[in-house]
Amino acid sequence: MRGGVVGDAVFAEDGEHLFYAVRLGPQPVYRGRVREMYENALRFTWERGYTDLVRMWNLIGGITSPDADGMEIYRDFCVGRAEAFATWGERFPQLPAATGIGTLSPGVDLCFLAARPGRAVHLENPRQTPAYEYPSRYGPKSPSFARATFLKDINGQGAGSLFVSGTASILGDDTVHRGDIARQTEETLRNIEVLVGSDNLDRYGLGGVGHDVKDLDQVKVYVRDAEHVPVVRDVCASALSADCDIAYFNVDVCRPELLVEIEGVCR
Repeated sequence: MRGGVVGDAVFAEDGEHLFYAVRLGPQPVYRGRVREMYENALRFTWERGYTDLVRMWNLIGGITSPDADGMEIYRDFCVGRAEAFATWGERFPQLPAATGIGTLSPGVDLCFLAARPGRAVHLENPRQTPAYEYPSRYGPKSPSFARATFLKDINGQGAGSLFVSGTASILGDDTVHRGDIARQTEETLRNIEVLVGSDNLDRYGLGGVGHDVKDLDQVKVYVRDAEHVPVVRDVCASALSADCDIAYFNVDVCRPELLVEIEGVCR
């Protein structure tokens, strides 16, 4: 294992995996600086030979607030991210699992995991429109991520880890159960259940590695309103394993009407 600093970013690698993290401070408008941040990250990753993007996290301060131009910051961010991926599309043709979530600090924190080629399989959910195909009513550029990524083991075999993107109460591209925290949490867990199940994984040539929602671990639950946390805890307790590692965060979600978002890992 070795690590270092490159520009404003830090990284660590073990020869098979790369972890990279960088912070962008508050900006009046984000798209240009986000594009630059992402392009620098993708260039560095490609040049070191980690050509499978696996899992990304984007922590975005004021995610549903307006920027200096009056555009929602998340939509502003999505423009820069999409432009960077378009530039690097030939080298990284498939988008990885990702989370875009609010944070208590202004600015944007990006961190991600990448791997050597041939190990990542990116998955969509049959219940949901791929995020990168969302219609323009959600912003000038669609969000750039897959619903999950399966990382095969180091020998390229089927056994491995399934990284579930930040998932919410969305069917097709529509938010459902507006204003109802319990039903949004239940719908989110149903989305994860279908996403990680054997029927869906079979569609991607991953037969025999399907999961149940109770296999979800390293769970992060993002709850917009603090008073909803007890309800979300109760729903999650009834659906997830009692032994799973789970943490709750009181932060904004990427749409004002979304009350909860959940991510995790199945192994």
